[in-house]
Order: sequence, then structure tokens, then C-alpha cells
Amino acid sequence: MNVETVALLIGLTSQLLFSSRIVLQWVQSERAKRVLVPTLFWQISLVSSLLMIIYGMLRHDPVILAAQIISYAIYIRNLQLLGEWRKLNAWFRAGAYVFPLAVLAWFVVGNQHFSLQQMLRNRIPGGVLVLGAVGQTIFLLRFVYQWIYSERKGESVLPLSFWVVSLVGSVLILAYAFLRQPMDKVLILGNVFGTVVYARNIVLLRRELRRQAQQVAAGLPPVLEAAAEKVPPLQPR
Repeated sequence: MNVETVALLIGLTSQLLFSSRIVLQWVQSERAKRVLVPTLFWQISLVSSLLMIIYGMLRHDPVILAAQIISYAIYIRNLQLLGEWRKLNAWFRAGAYVFPLAVLAWFVVGNQHFSLQQMLRNRIPGGVLVLGAVGQTIFLLRFVYQWIYSERKGESVLPLSFWVVSLVGSVLILAYAFLRQPMDKVLILGNVFGTVVYARNIVLLRRELRRQAQQVAAGLPPVLEAAAEKVPPLQPR
């Protein structure tokens, strides 16, 4: 089995996990008629992101690698904000900290399959690389924004703007995946489905905001404030 096949399998596994978290979030949101993000969403995200870090190294793709390293840290922080991080097995938490650092150190040292030097020599056309970098930056900024927003609230929160930025970033990443040679099937698979869910979440949240505005105008208590502004996690996640 060659490196490309291994990378494809790792990438597809990661995107399958990413998609499963979106399906989980989507189903629970549809049932509640408002956007919900259970704890399991962040747990799956953490494992998926680790796999994508490895995929990015095998593909020698700086866009994927940089975005996933930062996302990985944000997923851990969200679990901490939810109070779920300390509930995880101590060995798992230690591994979650140590393993990615060990893999990255191995990547810097390099071997016959992947290395930092090979990535730096990767000849992705400048325009395509810029497009991918912009898309991943926008996609990543959604979690940076969400992180700052959550820190201010003292809990894990996903506001409407998070989903809008997600949709824009996902469309740009799709364009990058199609233009990159060879095409990145993993990114295409992951983002095609994601754009549908992001758009649906925007519709759900806008509907909640309109309903809340109508209740306020009618002099009723804004019972949907939590749903419109923040996403109450289900327990356990």
C-alpha cells in the first residue's frame, strides 16, 4: 500500500467522522427546531482533526496542516469550557496533548514518506495556494471568533455569524480542492456536505431570531434568547 493510498484512507476516515458530527448536530437541531451542539460534536472533532493533521503531512499541504493544528487546540478548549475535558480518561487527555506534538516533531525531522522540507518544496500554484489559504483562514477564523465569543460568555457558544463564516469558508475550500492538482477528493467530500448543513443552520437560526423579535414586539418574554444567541449543549455530549 503506497503513501497516497494511506493518506486517502486517513483523510476519508477523518471526513467520515467530521460528517458524522455534522449529521449528529443536524438531526438534534432539526428535532429541537433550533441549533444545538452536543458535547460529542467536539469530541469527534478532536479525533477528526488529529487525523487531518496526519493527512496534511502526508499530502505535504501547508494549508490543511496549519488550519488543523489551530483547530485541534480550539476543540480541546471547547471541551474544557463545557466541563467535559476532565471527565475524559487521563491517558486519553495526556495522549491528546503529546501525540500531535510527537507526530509534528517527526514531520520536522522527516522520513522517506513525509517531511517539512518536502512540503516547503511542494509546487502548488501560487494563486491556488492563496485561494486555499484564504478559504482555510476564513474557515479557521470561525472557531477563533467562536473561541473568543465563548471565553467572554464563559461557556461554549455558536452564534449565527459562526455558521455564515463556515459557509463562506467551505465554498472557498471547495474551489481550492477542485483547482489543486491532483484534486483533493477528501476536501471535496467533506465540504460538499458541510455547505448544506451550514446553510440549513443559518435558516434555523434566522427563523429563531425572527420569532424572538416577534415575541418581544408582542410584549412576551424572549424565551428563545438562549437559542438565538448561544447554543446550550446537551448532556452528556
